[in-house]
Amino acid sequence: MAEKTLQYISSKMKNIDLCMFTTKSGRGTLTSRPMSNNGDVKYDGNSYFFSFEKTKKVKEILDDSSVNLTFNTKEGMFISVAGKARIIKSKTVMQEHWVPSLNQWFNEGVDTPGVVMIVVKANRIKYWYKMKEGEVKVP
Repeated sequence: MAEKTLQYISSKMKNIDLCMFTTKSGRGTLTSRPMSNNGDVKYDGNSYFFSFEKTKKVKEILDDSSVNLTFNTKEGMFISVAGKARIIKSKTVMQEHWVPSLNQWFNEGVDTPGVVMIVVKANRIKYWYKMKEGEVKVP
């Protein structure tokens, strides 16, 4: 199994905006949906997403914080990030990751009623590229 560094994976992820974000329902079924990381991809093992608090995905995260993110690069590399998600309501923390394009969904910025940030801390990163696969150690 090949080994790449977190810095290498970060360089591959820097232009990826969308991923499939998978949570587990209370009945044990997996649910995936496309989510944007809003270009916040100076990747250090943490991924940031914005959502409304009263969504199914937020409820599922509160019930079971284990999630998976799946990315696909233009070159055909697949990256799977297994981690733990947490919900952030602090406007100060959300502002650190806010980008203007988010205003199309949250028209009052971090002051939009019900807006939360989902932070996913990776605990396992696997990748596949051509005939090679590997795992990245996460600090």
